[in-house]
Amino acid sequence: MTIKRIFLAAFCMLAVSLANAQTATIKGFVYAAENGEPVPFASVFLKGTTFASFTDINGYYSMVKVPPGKYRVMATTLGYDTAFADVELVADEMENRKLVMKKKNVELKQVEVSAERQTKKTEVKIAVESVTPQEIKSLPSLGAEGDLVQYMQVVPGVVSSGDQGGQLYIRGGTPVQNKVLLDGMVIYNPFHSIGLFSVFDTDILKNTDVYTAGFGAQYGGRISSVMDITTRDGNKKRIGGKVSTGTFLSKVLLEGPIKKAKDENDGTASFILSVKNSYLDQTSKSIYKYASDDGLPYSFNDIYGKVVINSASGSKVSFFGFNFLDKVNYSKVAKYDWSSSGGGMNFVLVPGASKVLLRGNLAFSSYKIKLTEAEEKPRSSLVNGFNMGFNWLYFLNNDEINYGIEVQGFKTDFEYFNYAKRQINQTENTTEIGIFFRYKKIINKLIIDPSVRLQYYASISEFSPEPRLGLKYNLSDNIRLKAAGGLYAQNLIAANSDRDVVNFFYGFLSAPDDLPSEFDGKSVKKKLQLARHAVVGVEYDINKYFDINIEGYIKDFNQLTNINRDKVYDDTANNFDKPDSVKKSFIIEKGFTQGVDVVLKYEYRRMYAWLVYSLGFSTRNTGNYEYAPHFDRRHNINIIGSYKLGKKLDWEVDARWNFGSGFPVTLNQGFYPYLNFQDGLATDYTQNNGEMGVLYGPLNESRLPTYHRLDISIKKIFYLVRNSELEVVASVVNVYNRKNVFYVDRIRHNVVNQLPIMPSLGASLTF
Repeated sequence: MTIKRIFLAAFCMLAVSLANAQTATIKGFVYAAENGEPVPFASVFLKGTTFASFTDINGYYSMVKVPPGKYRVMATTLGYDTAFADVELVADEMENRKLVMKKKNVELKQVEVSAERQTKKTEVKIAVESVTPQEIKSLPSLGAEGDLVQYMQVVPGVVSSGDQGGQLYIRGGTPVQNKVLLDGMVIYNPFHSIGLFSVFDTDILKNTDVYTAGFGAQYGGRISSVMDITTRDGNKKRIGGKVSTGTFLSKVLLEGPIKKAKDENDGTASFILSVKNSYLDQTSKSIYKYASDDGLPYSFNDIYGKVVINSASGSKVSFFGFNFLDKVNYSKVAKYDWSSSGGGMNFVLVPGASKVLLRGNLAFSSYKIKLTEAEEKPRSSLVNGFNMGFNWLYFLNNDEINYGIEVQGFKTDFEYFNYAKRQINQTENTTEIGIFFRYKKIINKLIIDPSVRLQYYASISEFSPEPRLGLKYNLSDNIRLKAAGGLYAQNLIAANSDRDVVNFFYGFLSAPDDLPSEFDGKSVKKKLQLARHAVVGVEYDINKYFDINIEGYIKDFNQLTNINRDKVYDDTANNFDKPDSVKKSFIIEKGFTQGVDVVLKYEYRRMYAWLVYSLGFSTRNTGNYEYAPHFDRRHNINIIGSYKLGKKLDWEVDARWNFGSGFPVTLNQGFYPYLNFQDGLATDYTQNNGEMGVLYGPLNESRLPTYHRLDISIKKIFYLVRNSELEVVASVVNVYNRKNVFYVDRIRHNVVNQLPIMPSLGASLTF
């Protein structure tokens, strides 16, 4: 009897196994008909079934374990007519089916709300903002061009340090703790000195994911945030582009096919090229004479190019390169310039008989910066290196398995003088290797997204295991609870002066050797910067047009490395009796940031409105004293509105008002004659004239005045011929001419304000 039961059980298991084997897989890509670009985040499903998937950033979808039979596969997304194709799935076989979507004549914004809400039900999406070019253009644009940096300043938890020399601080993290990727390539400085423009051309962007905390293990090497930017492939159907000019800059964009597809079984090749050049330093002298004696002495030039080769199956390889330049020259105050260049390739491979998507990249980039200030020693920094990686992605309907390996190597060369005129320099070569594994699983109303990253820093022989977890629970169709957290580490540190009222200079260096042996009474065992994140939130769809998102977060920066602002002695044998806190070039600190962000959105037909309120608290602790970092802004408010008018929706009015409480600042207490005694005891201090030294007050115990600014713009579109339109934009920055503090010359007590009222006019021709 026992033997019969065993055979019966074995037979049942075999039958179940054979039944499971009698399934099929369908996969493929979704493309836009007008230009051949992949359509990301489209909903793909088999009509009349529960089998469904979303396309990724490459337009790829996959559905597995589908019973054999005849189906209609359909794709839907905002702004496009539904695409469909009839397929017959055969057991144990894989069907590769391409779908092509045509644009709708009229877009209804409420469709976008429902599509976004559907994605929220299948993705954790906590502490992440997905930004499209259309959303960037809904903000007031300057001249003829909207820009990513203007949108980033309204992302929840993001604090901008100013209109000029502006850097972004994301939920308590400094700019060097924000990883920026452009088509998989590391970009060390994505923003120009005038805080209105980034190095990226909005018209070449496909999608930007901004992770402000709690991001998964697929990203490593940074402890605060990630900005992952993907560019378009270029038009595969025809030559096209855009020419724009305005008060601030001009731009030329060209794109088109290098090789057109002869039929559905043929491959393609395309290109896209963007060139931007500013002339604000010239036009401001005549248009904005009231700004300052120098006008607005900013200039920059950005070039980005890309070539993409596609196979008929959807596999593709891209080659790209860039060169970004930035110059600032405030006479008698500061001269500052940086350059960034690089290039690389990435690929997407879709094996014909496999359910996996293989992606890889290889890139090299370089960044050089120099700052010369009146009465101060010059500072300079160089960082260059490569990054490469491979990752494998399995789509199991709504579930995903993702794993991969990354290698990065870079060199840093850094020279700096602290406020006590002590020189700090370092040249270092660094190599990092990381592997990660991530699995997203949907169990009824629960979404689980665990991941782990194992990072090895070869140059300092340190290993960092970094587990991470994301969770979401669909409490109902309208309410979703979510949480995320994990451990993070990085080797790269910033080198800047927190004595500056506004920071121009952000140098880079890797984990230094000249560190104290103890911190806060404990032995220092690691040279890495370390952090722990915890984020919780709730999403509530109030009705079809209103939704609210609330997130509370903690970032515990349990080990940070900083320039030693208190160094007054050289670290030599003669100073063996001096404490590390006054002779080491670098110090160990701890940091803590906590806050809450509230976002209220309204979208209906012609109207779009967005309210963002952020409350944040940031501190740093040296072991000897605690202080507020210079970006510690308690309250930050953004109110954005966009309204379209006219029968053809060819008029648009956009506005943004930003309010921020004052940043911390260190005040002067007095001055003294500084002698460096370069001749030792032979120095005649009775005859030598010293430099002017500054006696500083308590570190960051005072606050600058509050910041607020209103920007507006009006756009008019003229539809010319097919595929061609003219857009004219009139805008005003700082409508009521608020005098926000930009820079204070400590020696001369000169105050330079942020941008004054700045009207501008621009036009762009798309063809």
